[in-house]
Amino acid sequence: MDASTERNGTLVESVMAEIRQRIAARVLTPGARLPSIRAFAGTMNVSKSTVVEAYERLAAEGAIRSRPGSGFYAAGPLAPLSLAEIAPRLDRAVDPLWISRQSLEAGEEVLKPGCGWLPASWMPEAAMRRALRAAARADEAMLADYATPLGLPALRQLLARRMAEHGIEASPEQIMLTESGTQAIDLLCRFLLEPGDAVLVDDPCYFNFHALLRAHRAKVVGVPYTPTGPDIEQFARALAEHRPRLYITNSALHNPTGAVLSPLTAHRLLKLADQHGLTIVEDDIFADFEHSPAPRLAAFDGLERVVHIGSFSKTLSASIRCGFIAAPHGWIDGLADLRIATSFGGGRLASELVLALLRDGSYRKHVEALRARLARAMAETAPRLEALGIVPWIEQPTGMFLWCSLPDGIDAAEIARKALAANVVLAPGNAFSLSGHADRFMRFNVAQCDDDRIFAALGAAMGR
Repeated sequence: MDASTERNGTLVESVMAEIRQRIAARVLTPGARLPSIRAFAGTMNVSKSTVVEAYERLAAEGAIRSRPGSGFYAAGPLAPLSLAEIAPRLDRAVDPLWISRQSLEAGEEVLKPGCGWLPASWMPEAAMRRALRAAARADEAMLADYATPLGLPALRQLLARRMAEHGIEASPEQIMLTESGTQAIDLLCRFLLEPGDAVLVDDPCYFNFHALLRAHRAKVVGVPYTPTGPDIEQFARALAEHRPRLYITNSALHNPTGAVLSPLTAHRLLKLADQHGLTIVEDDIFADFEHSPAPRLAAFDGLERVVHIGSFSKTLSASIRCGFIAAPHGWIDGLADLRIATSFGGGRLASELVLALLRDGSYRKHVEALRARLARAMAETAPRLEALGIVPWIEQPTGMFLWCSLPDGIDAAEIARKALAANVVLAPGNAFSLSGHADRFMRFNVAQCDDDRIFAALGAAMGR
């Protein structure tokens, strides 16, 4: 085979690969017309004969069909959904799904300063075992029946009282229990979005927001985040340009930055939301890590344009799955119907366990101890990182996360790859950044940073 023939074969294969990728990503669905031969030749910077050959091969495979005089069309059936194919393929070091899998699949020998949860040893094991023993003696309905559509009434009443402590007025009838905070956001996306709708997120933000919105085929738009909340001028421009349906953000302690929303930014944000008909989903999953309450958008708004969600996965147990949605009155019935359609009934046992732990006072004592323990971990971890030239983004951070900048010329993804070889899972900045401008940043979970091997691996990866 001469060089020209080999090159042409490679070009044909690249055209075929591009069409296959578009089909896998559902850009081309069954019956959709492929680009014309002339247009696609220009797009791919190849000859028309190359595109003709690629299309003919794909037609022979059954991936596309030819309609004489009309062009080529994608054939069915629709390929199974592949989240990895919907967005541009990412380096695995910054792919949110891959980072989550690294942490979830890690064995006991793997250190996880990049994960987003507390060590199991930090959770209230004794209290949970007491609650489990009590549940084992309960009537059979608790152990075997589905939950009611909105979830356990007593727990919803308790959650309403807890929200009132943050100025959020929500009746139990406005609250629906879910399996997790992630399920809450998933239900809201199903409820409010159509494929192609724009959704605003913070840049950086919790990386699973990117993955979840990708699954819903949303157009994700990032807004730069500052130490006091989203950049309001950029937020206003994004609203005018993209006309988004939703804005998803953290209240209280922001993930990954640890920043706290200021009252001024909150008011300006809500004014813009009202002007543009924007719904805000406020994820309050880190509420109990606060030392002093931060502003809640739902408190200022009164649950009109703001939906408030949370869970107990971070503070109580990731194994006992229990979250909630607090929404406008008119939404709850529709959300309950949607949950029945997608998961039928909720986990009654998990709700009963959470209720028991909240009622007997053990949870309050637990979170008080957690705040003190996290403060100590923060005070110990920050200086050790600074000794390596890794500097926190904000002063006097609180909570679980340190968002840090690396020294000039050091790429966080490369450090993450090297550290993984030493059994250390890190969370490089661009996993959280839609713009890809956080290559010198990294998120550290201070609760998972009490092992000298972490700092040794970091130092080795950085050449320190």
